[in-house]
Amino acid sequence: MLAASDRLGFIRAHTRLLPVPHAPELSLHVAQEATELWQKTEDELATIGLPPPFWAFAWAGGQALARYVLDRPETVRDRKVLDFASGSGLVAIAAARAGAASVAAADIDAFAAAAIGLNAAANGVSVAVRHEDLIGRDEGWETVLAGDICYERALAGEVIAWLTALSARGAQVLIGDPGRSYLPKDRLVEVATYQVPVTRALEDAEIKKSSVWRLAGEA
Repeated sequence: MLAASDRLGFIRAHTRLLPVPHAPELSLHVAQEATELWQKTEDELATIGLPPPFWAFAWAGGQALARYVLDRPETVRDRKVLDFASGSGLVAIAAARAGAASVAAADIDAFAAAAIGLNAAANGVSVAVRHEDLIGRDEGWETVLAGDICYERALAGEVIAWLTALSARGAQVLIGDPGRSYLPKDRLVEVATYQVPVTRALEDAEIKKSSVWRLAGEA
């Protein structure tokens, strides 16, 4: 596994700092050639322990959620916020920019943790990076944000059960999603929809209809 400084070096070497298409007031270190970086990580996985670089792209659900938070800062203003499975840190950065009292950005990928710190600094905000699995924990977050978490059945089930428990005790839970396979729409209320520019190489489209959903507290 690469050291922290080497992970930062890898990110800087293989990305460019660019405005987020659907939230251009924010910028991220993103891969310009998606398939090239994805193939590179596959080739180097055995030697440096590099997972697929989810942190190197502004995914549709995250862009929608970031846009929603920026346009409706009251969802996070003066609140203790968690951005779960943060990836690039986009949603956490949006929450910090919108006036959250504190923002934690959690991801189990060490490269994502490095990217979050780099991107937060580039946008001039303070975000607490949590490189750990927080599923099942409750640290009193008042707003929990999660983008693009419903792409695997087992993970989606586990995460939604945890988020439902947080919602039931009073947390506001918002999920950004472009229609991933395992999104439990029957347990969600749609609060906004956007047409989000995305990377065709990853999403097989240039525009992806993406929604922000509020999770109800009842299981």
